Amino acid sequence: MITYNTINTAMPDIDEAGITAWVRRVAKDYGKVVGDVNYIFVDDATILSVNRRFLGHDYYTDHIGFDYSEGNALSGDIYISLDTVRTNAELYGATFPEELRRIIIHGLLHLCGLRDKSPEEQTRMRQAEDRALLNQDL
Repeated sequence: MITYNTINTAMPDIDEAGITAWVRRVAKDYGKVVGDVNYIFVDDATILSVNRRFLGHDYYTDHIGFDYSEGNALSGDIYISLDTVRTNAELYGATFPEELRRIIIHGLLHLCGLRDKSPEEQTRMRQAEDRALLNQDL
């Protein structure tokens, strides 16, 4: 099951049924099935608190994921800061909905096993995001 929740922010205007179907298709492309994936939309203060408390990092970020996947069944909590998504959309010349979809799928790709620490991993992640975004049918 894929759920959408908020903490300290309003729910973004998204097509939950369309996003859910898209996320399931992308997971299937990686040979995975969706178990329990929770998207939790938050503000910057909340993402900073989560980052400090659970990761020991003292900075803002657009998302933080906690992976509980087992085998090919994807499960996890994906926190997304809507404030940082807005800032990044302006920075990258994207619309807020475009950047939000990129981060939604970015979190799922992490659950699928993709990483983005090294420059090579970042390139592969960006290519995977772009492929997924081209095939979203929303």
